Amino acid sequence: MNIKKHIPNFITCLNLASGCLGIAFATSNHLVWAAYMIGIAAVFDFLDGMFARLLNVRSEIGKQLDSLCDMVSFGVLPGFILFGILKLGIDPRIEFREFIPYVAFLIPIFSALRLAKFNIDERQTDSFIGLPTPANAILIGALPLIINIQIKSDPTLYHALLNALLNTNFLIVLTFVMSYLLIAEIPLFSMKVKSLKFKGNEYRYILIFIAILLSIFLKFIAIPLIIIFYIILSIINNLQKK
Repeated sequence: MNIKKHIPNFITCLNLASGCLGIAFATSNHLVWAAYMIGIAAVFDFLDGMFARLLNVRSEIGKQLDSLCDMVSFGVLPGFILFGILKLGIDPRIEFREFIPYVAFLIPIFSALRLAKFNIDERQTDSFIGLPTPANAILIGALPLIINIQIKSDPTLYHALLNALLNTNFLIVLTFVMSYLLIAEIPLFSMKVKSLKFKGNEYRYILIFIAILLSIFLKFIAIPLIIIFYIILSIINNLQKK
């Protein structure tokens, strides 16, 4: 029995386990722990591909398993997190307000479309078309961390930000925007590098520098800003290539 070929798939299943735990936390209203599970799942998602390349054991079943696990960890889980946040911030004056949080489940639907498209799109071997599901999930996962950890550390300083993040209209718009970005025909560069040289990796290094800088000064608030900069730098990169 060749154990080596099963190592990447085992790591992929740890991604799935993290997603399942995250959903359990989210449905129990432990949104911070649910957000941490997205981060842990993202680490396993990175490691399974890395080990598959290092061990030279990439397979079709591994590719399909990866997408199925990503659907849970980066599709269903962020949907439940957004559902929980929408319930927290619902405006009592809004009619039919009990139905509004269900808008969050557009995220799993469009994540499924994104993953299905990725599996059959031959253009996405070295780059992405549309926002990758892990990036989308990490942005949504940052919201409970910002609300429950960073803002609570200094409510006076972050009062306006708290009102914005719990605003029903903002959250609905965010849901639609993120759903669109998942399937948008926007080329985005991959963080996978063929060499460590600066030439050819300029925008990757710029993004890493921005990410480090923002993380130092803004902590969890940096996460959505990093995703926004990733999209902007990708658009600039595409314009330069034309």
